[in-house]
Amino acid sequence: MAKVLLLNGSPKANGCTNAALEEVAAVLEQEGIETEIIHVGKHDIRGCISCGTCETRGKCVFDDLVNKVAAKFEHADGLVVGSPVYYGSPNGTILSFMDRLFYSRPYSLHMKVGASVVSCRRGGNSASFDVLNKYFTISGMPVASSTYWNQVHGFSAEDVKKDLEGLQTMRNLARNMAFMIRAIADAKDKYGLPEMENDNFTSFPDGL
Repeated sequence: MAKVLLLNGSPKANGCTNAALEEVAAVLEQEGIETEIIHVGKHDIRGCISCGTCETRGKCVFDDLVNKVAAKFEHADGLVVGSPVYYGSPNGTILSFMDRLFYSRPYSLHMKVGASVVSCRRGGNSASFDVLNKYFTISGMPVASSTYWNQVHGFSAEDVKKDLEGLQTMRNLARNMAFMIRAIADAKDKYGLPEMENDNFTSFPDGL
């Protein structure tokens, strides 16, 4: 069975972000896809220190939730990352977590489906949405979309449940994600995955 991990980047276990993720997870389950919501925001997650240890060990030097999720992510077919908006950006905990998760894992993310979900009281949602999506687009992960940007509005989970369009967006996102996961699995069996070139790494060391 296909599986999707959903990361709750909010420090609140049952706040706005979780309400959005639960809406996504419920529809994914209806579509026959296993889900697991992981509460990242309650943990003390330090940022990447660029030590390079993961290149030899195959995991981050800090053995915390990042390594635990990385082991699950290797066998998952998709990832949904949720965050509240802090000053027009995702919160610091989820950003530190994503930096280390995506950089330290030794396996390919090619053709795993990604999606981001943001919650805000009023503004900053589209900027936060863009930041989170960049993790997917640099990693060969197709990004699932919906009928609007993947965002909900409210100051509490109860407010989010009144955001009917936002919840509708979450449900449509889940259906699109389920379709993409199944379509990629079918195409992989029929055609194989697209060839990826990784030989060139241009950093302009000559200063030109």
